[in-house]
Amino acid sequence: MTAERAEGPADEVLFVRRGRLGVITLNRPKAVNALNAGMVAAMTEQLAAWEHDDGVASVLVEGAGERGLCAGGDIVAIYRDILTGGEETARFWEAEYRLNSFISRYPKPYVAMMDGLVLGGGVGISAHGSVRIVTERTRTGMPETTIGFVPDVGGTLLLARAPGEAGTHAALTGAHLDASDALFLGLADHFVPSAKLPDLAAALENETPEAAVGRFTDKAPSSGLEAQRDWIDTCYATDDAEEILRRLRAAGGEAAKAADTIESKSPTSVKVTLAALRRARGLSLDEALTEEYRVGLRCLAGPDFREGIRAQVVDKDRNPQWRPPTLSEVQAHDVERYFAPLGERELVLLERESDHA
Repeated sequence: MTAERAEGPADEVLFVRRGRLGVITLNRPKAVNALNAGMVAAMTEQLAAWEHDDGVASVLVEGAGERGLCAGGDIVAIYRDILTGGEETARFWEAEYRLNSFISRYPKPYVAMMDGLVLGGGVGISAHGSVRIVTERTRTGMPETTIGFVPDVGGTLLLARAPGEAGTHAALTGAHLDASDALFLGLADHFVPSAKLPDLAAALENETPEAAVGRFTDKAPSSGLEAQRDWIDTCYATDDAEEILRRLRAAGGEAAKAADTIESKSPTSVKVTLAALRRARGLSLDEALTEEYRVGLRCLAGPDFREGIRAQVVDKDRNPQWRPPTLSEVQAHDVERYFAPLGERELVLLERESDHA
């Protein structure tokens, strides 16, 4: 039963209340529900309304179509904006990170159905929720180093908190992770077969998420990432990217393949990502988002983010020309400047605002 219905910008995000459940449906299936500024604004507004609505006991976020919850931000739009200065992207990230922060402290159960592709910004609107569900179709991760960027939307914190060095491996390689890997890394909580999702959604209309999810959860397959903990923890246990590659190559096998993968990524992104992960240890989400915003604006102004999107998505030649082209040419001072405060442009989130109230 639908008690109320609202629509986001150009129907790109839909809001429906069914029983005591508020449902958010990202509705850009042809783009795998990639996020844009209008969708972020609409989600923030609706979540704020439901926060104070006694008729809504919990919230569910899902993606339209069969391909996934959300493939991340609309990077083609970001590419076009970079060519004209990147100001719209900066505003989008500010709103997106505020939404990520809001989701993390949402006072009602926030259930994310992480079915299909859940990448980048899709992780931001799901993995910070209180009930995170993956399926046999889940393919998630933070593939930013592939496009000359760095994990954001709180991804540096999520991966820094993962067991051992598994998060470092996932971040530097940009690997797509299955449901079992997501559970192992701490990006998700429950495994539910995709065929059961409609019944679970119906149950959530009148049941608590704890009761409903408990009835539909199955045992997930074992994690391939967890099975490789020995060499992952040994090879990545350093703050030196070149040393990581040396250790991976010396280990051979799958480790050597990981080295090849990392070496194909933007050298600047690899080093800044590694530094961001190390810096995120011990931070709150809002503090991590603030650092990610600093890094993001520096990426907008640098050459590799634009070049990475061009090579992977625009021209699709898969042959990015990174500047500089090697890890050894990225110096420590080059990395540090990505984290320098932004002055008047600094992102101030609720947690930090309350610190100064």
